[in-house]
Amino acid sequence: MRTAFVETLCELAERDERIFLLTGDLGFSALEPFAERFPDRYVNAGIAEQNMTGVAAGLAMSGKVVFTYSIANFPTLRCLEQVRNDVCCHRANVKIVAVGCGCTYGSQGYTHHGVEDIGILRTLPAMTVVCPGDPVETRLATRALAQMNGPGYLRLGKAGEPVVHLRPVPFELGKAILVRDGSDVTLISTGGMLAEAVAAADQLAAGGLSARLLSMHTVKPLDKLAVLHAAEQTRAIVTVEEHSVIGGLGSAVAGLLAEAGLPGIRFAMHALPDELRATVGSQAYYRRLIGDLVARVRAVLDADSNIASPTAGEPIGQMQWK
Repeated sequence: MRTAFVETLCELAERDERIFLLTGDLGFSALEPFAERFPDRYVNAGIAEQNMTGVAAGLAMSGKVVFTYSIANFPTLRCLEQVRNDVCCHRANVKIVAVGCGCTYGSQGYTHHGVEDIGILRTLPAMTVVCPGDPVETRLATRALAQMNGPGYLRLGKAGEPVVHLRPVPFELGKAILVRDGSDVTLISTGGMLAEAVAAADQLAAGGLSARLLSMHTVKPLDKLAVLHAAEQTRAIVTVEEHSVIGGLGSAVAGLLAEAGLPGIRFAMHALPDELRATVGSQAYYRRLIGDLVARVRAVLDADSNIASPTAGEPIGQMQWK
């Protein structure tokens, strides 16, 4: 995803002299193509994310289209006050790019995990929150955010994520992509969990269950019609994300379903529990701790049982069926 973003940004900057890229002393071995081609529009602000965000807001208010870049929490939580007051309050044309979100940097520990960012950023006024599912969506999302006026957040993995979309797909901010149709359950995935959701849909199909799969690349604004149609046309909805169970895609979908008051819809969240153990491991390790997606879907479809979503205080890896 990171490579797809940088390549696309270089293509855009070639045609639009307003585009700037600011980094918080990160992105080495990734951002060099932009820095070498557009040195006057590339700024390494150092390990000073608050300053980076303030400079970005100032450039944006001078007519520039500014992308800020760093790892996971650093361009978001470390400078949240500046994002809120300098960028969002003024509707500044700043696009925040966080790489290595979720547990991509799993071995670096909790300080490098981006697992609350969707929940926090989507509460900010005027902020568009975009979490592409593969490199194809990353390229399309980068272009869309560059053309959009106002604050944006681009949530990326790192590198090596598989390409899911083998054919051209329609892309519009706020509109989910129908990856495949189905009638029993709808999987709604956001971010780098898309490939895992595809694998789960294949496994469910082999067991006789028809799964609709939506790539909800934009969490804010949420594609409400896609969610409501899924609730009306399939028996259950399961959200899939590498993010805390609180505040992310699952919370957004749950709130919509509750407000709509649709009877009989079964719902579950496949996400990280609120309480993380002080463990260190790979991204694959953390995903195993989230649980088995196929088992979660089968349980929520079972008329006699329901799967408990991860909840506060429930140790990771020890969630029980309820």
